[in-house]
Amino acid sequence: MKKFKIFTILSILCAGFIVNLQPNVHLVSASEFNPETKTKACLLLDMNSNQVLYNENEYTHIPVASIVKLMTILLTFEEIEAGNIGLDDNVLVSEKASGMGGSQIFLDANSEYNLGELLKSVIVCSANDSSVALAEYISGSEQQFVIKMNARLQEMNLTNTNYENCTGLPSPNQYSCAYDVAQILRIVLSFDKYHEYSSIWLEDFKHPSGRTTEMTNTNRLSRFYQGCIGGKTGSTDEAGYCLAVGAERNNLRLIAVTLGADTTKNRFKSASDLLNYGFANFENYTIDTSNLVNITLKDNSILETDIQGNCSILIKKGEKPEYLIKSYLPTKISKCEIGEVLGHIEIIVDGSIYSTLNVIASQQVKEATFIDNLKDITEDFIS
Repeated sequence: MKKFKIFTILSILCAGFIVNLQPNVHLVSASEFNPETKTKACLLLDMNSNQVLYNENEYTHIPVASIVKLMTILLTFEEIEAGNIGLDDNVLVSEKASGMGGSQIFLDANSEYNLGELLKSVIVCSANDSSVALAEYISGSEQQFVIKMNARLQEMNLTNTNYENCTGLPSPNQYSCAYDVAQILRIVLSFDKYHEYSSIWLEDFKHPSGRTTEMTNTNRLSRFYQGCIGGKTGSTDEAGYCLAVGAERNNLRLIAVTLGADTTKNRFKSASDLLNYGFANFENYTIDTSNLVNITLKDNSILETDIQGNCSILIKKGEKPEYLIKSYLPTKISKCEIGEVLGHIEIIVDGSIYSTLNVIASQQVKEATFIDNLKDITEDFIS
């Protein structure tokens, strides 16, 4: 039974061990950063860790104008992902949708438009008419869609936002905050199709009648900021000039939110300053997991595994990475399929769970047959 004993010992060691790769870490702080944002509220967020690197009034309730459309965009993508609607669907535009005013693509009432093109116009040029057309198509009316918007907030545990419409047009009890806006954009940025649309700078929108309307991207950073991966603008007299924008450089993905700026120039400059600070001062340290996730099979071979997700931690440039790894893996495996979740690891920073990542099998292990078990018993007896 020597093989079984060795296997059992190795399996127990694999189940719930802690590897102290460094002492504990002090998470990064941006307290020394004092930008002249000229905004009512702002925030800088690391997308990977969801850590706030800088904020001013991050939970203050303020109007955010067309930033509201981030939730309209998110729900539309989620409905597509769920299979409830499709990008090739035809959407009949109502009189209400076509008459929204403000930023619009000038839809024709009682005409059918491609859903994907409507969504594109919301993302690129913040079209109010397309937003309402999508809301009505998904929920039957804008009012019902707004109920869905607020319900999604509850699911995300975002308690400092309330929606009254799907466009961001002024409404007495409609508000949000910098933190909630960043969280919504963080999810929106996870959709591949969003990036296809948000990268468009200038494009003609074709109407069924044959006429065209020019779409120009309202987010100038999509063209003029290196690494920009999308964002949303908004402006009204009440809200001032607002922006939520994401950018990526050197494996670091950041979101900057600036709300209530006094000019459109200042909203873009403030967001650029926040992003520049983040890229200049922080980096992601990739953790080597090659010796952390070894699951030994009964024949003493090592099961091939992969870790799902980004196995890295955010550190201040020049600082030493310090963290713990805790692993939760099965004591033994008799069979598994490729892609099957076997357990998980936790990255611990400052005594708290920084991230949790699934460990999956990258090879198939077939269940032992009666003959296989008989052979093992015979070999153990002989040895």
